[in-house]
Amino acid sequence: MNSYADTSFEKLTQRDDRQEALLKRASTRKQLLLSFFNHKMAILGIIVLFCIIVMAIIGPMISGYEGSKQSLIEANHAPDSKYWFGTDDLGRDVFTRIWLGARISLSIGVVAALIDIVVGIVVGAISGYAAGRGKWGDRIDGFLMRVVEILYGVPYLLVVILLLVLMKPGLITMIIALSLTGWVSMARIVRGQVLQVKQQQFVTAAELLGTSHAGILLKHIIPNIVAVIIVNLTFTIPSAIFAESFLSFLGLGVQAPAASWGTMANDALGVILSGEWWRLLFPSLLIALTMFSFNAIGDGLQDTLQVEVD
Repeated sequence: MNSYADTSFEKLTQRDDRQEALLKRASTRKQLLLSFFNHKMAILGIIVLFCIIVMAIIGPMISGYEGSKQSLIEANHAPDSKYWFGTDDLGRDVFTRIWLGARISLSIGVVAALIDIVVGIVVGAISGYAAGRGKWGDRIDGFLMRVVEILYGVPYLLVVILLLVLMKPGLITMIIALSLTGWVSMARIVRGQVLQVKQQQFVTAAELLGTSHAGILLKHIIPNIVAVIIVNLTFTIPSAIFAESFLSFLGLGVQAPAASWGTMANDALGVILSGEWWRLLFPSLLIALTMFSFNAIGDGLQDTLQVEVD
């Protein structure tokens, strides 16, 4: 009878502990959300980014014009009620092309940033976890870090430009070029975080319980550095978007008739002195607003999660 009572008491105690843990977790999440939503610039960044994404989806459909349709009669038409953002030298509607270009610029930036994050997490986690684990562990860590240091020492844009010159310009080439060395910074950050977390007692306990190396990384270490990864992602995306716009501005990006913000700015540069200001203003403004929104969101997350970004 006493044994049954003791068992029941233990179950009730465990249930109470679980409920208390869930309540603490919910309270922490609520506090984080309140702290983030009190960050005015971050909220403004979310609103601006949301508007840009929505317009990238519906913008080309509400203008009434096709982005590739030419009309030389309407060439270089200034913004008015008919052409909201004016037209270019071939009579194409700039408003439509701006939002078509947004799809390309955002897609390249987001995909390249996600590839950077994934590769950086894999390389950094393996390197940090292997460090200090015997002769072969140190060799793995040393080899991976030498590769990272070599790539880190080479100018990022130089590598990208050389690759774009060697390969056929296009959307896939741009993503590959941006991802080739973009993961290096994330790998260094993740390695540093893993080196700290793996010293914690819960990691040692998992090792003593016989948890596999992959299990320790996926279940115990990576979840504890998610905050750092998310914050760095919000800064990696605008960097990739800006790099794409810069390379497209140099003529190394997507090719005609497709257009990104960078190619539109490049096309407009030669006619800015002739008074066609709108052709450079709008793509440049969208690049600036996108950079601002992601960086504002990143600052808000950094302040909320109290994460230091290298």
